[in-house]
Amino acid sequence: MKRLVVLGAGESGVGAAVLGKKKGWDVFVSDKGKVKEKYKEVLWNHGIEWEEEKHTEEFILNADEVVKSPGIPEKAEMLKQVREKGIPVVSEIEFALRYTKAKTIGITGTNGKTTTAMLTHYILEKAGLNVMLGGNVGKSLALQLAEREPEYIVLELSSFQLDDMFESRINYAILLNITPDHLDRYASMEVYIQSKFRITQNQTEEDAFIYCSDDESIMKGMGKRQMKAKLCPFSTKNSQGQMAWLRNEELIIDNHNNQFTMSIYELALQGRHNVYNSMAAGVVGKLLDIRKDLIRECLSDYKNVDHRLEVVGKVCGIEFINDSKATNLNAAWYALESMTGPTIWIVGGIDKGNDYEMVKDLVKQKVKAIVCLGTDNQKIHDAFSGIVDTIVDTSSAEEAVKAAYYMGRKGDTVLLSPACASFDLFENYEDRGRQFKSAVRSL
Repeated sequence: MKRLVVLGAGESGVGAAVLGKKKGWDVFVSDKGKVKEKYKEVLWNHGIEWEEEKHTEEFILNADEVVKSPGIPEKAEMLKQVREKGIPVVSEIEFALRYTKAKTIGITGTNGKTTTAMLTHYILEKAGLNVMLGGNVGKSLALQLAEREPEYIVLELSSFQLDDMFESRINYAILLNITPDHLDRYASMEVYIQSKFRITQNQTEEDAFIYCSDDESIMKGMGKRQMKAKLCPFSTKNSQGQMAWLRNEELIIDNHNNQFTMSIYELALQGRHNVYNSMAAGVVGKLLDIRKDLIRECLSDYKNVDHRLEVVGKVCGIEFINDSKATNLNAAWYALESMTGPTIWIVGGIDKGNDYEMVKDLVKQKVKAIVCLGTDNQKIHDAFSGIVDTIVDTSSAEEAVKAAYYMGRKGDTVLLSPACASFDLFENYEDRGRQFKSAVRSL
């Protein structure tokens, strides 16, 4: 019996362990931190051995293969030892996809992955297809595949997941954008671009590569690669050679001269970035021959994910918006760009190599005050002192919301769009968003 060791007992790790057990592996799970009670229960129920708050070498270094949770960095000592021994290391997605014959739709990019993945899943589900959603969103793909076999799988794929994918084939690969992110874990922007393009690595002529031709980094990456898949570019700036584009205020998708058209004002997801997300999902719908009226209905009635430009409500005429999922500066740029009135910007957390120069013009135009939410806010002060008159420091969601509220006036917007990771003060971006919403409702 082959031995599978899973490093990390979170959603993806526990899912991989359950699938491995079902497929006949001798499975052991190891987590350097505390394992949540809900995951302990799953491991116990499936008779899987596990440990927490340590990595025991003798139980790990005898593995035939290791599944690594995406949050574990390459510099982790146990991972270094695993690689030195030559033990293969894969992601949960790579492991899970061995055990399915489903067609795969993979979505990656610096921003918009979750929205596009969930919108694409929504379209396929409404079309009556047997579809599963997994990857960097929702339930573990491996755990779901241990329970049922779908016809289609929609996957949100982070660069960390792609880094440990080698043989998996994505039939419909979507690359939305590539902007600086995670440069604390990648040696250079070029390495990060290469990571994103791994989504295309095993595609054949039967597959499709759906990408934003307006994105400079994507087009730079395209110039260095020979793509086997059918190319399906989309753009808001030009129509030549595109599968999807804008004509005035109309979104057009053309597949074999069979055109789908829709006003951008009918889209459920408004804002320039969401036009791209809707285009990408719509292209998949067209490639799968889903009816035009159903695609149009889905694009017009879809409800956005939590923590992404989520309107929490108004208090004394001040609107509060939760964009906690904006964990990098490009995502925050999109959020700021969509603001129409005076904005109090709540920003901060664990910086991932942000260059705030890219948002300075937007901040000058739209931001009346900045509320820093983090343990180290010096970089934010250095970037915006002299541009914004009022910059205050806070160390909790409640404190940040109260500070913003006291500075606000009727007609203002308080925008939580942190541009940073959340782990200095919160469990994750969802926890940060929930605490923000709770604080607003307590005003």
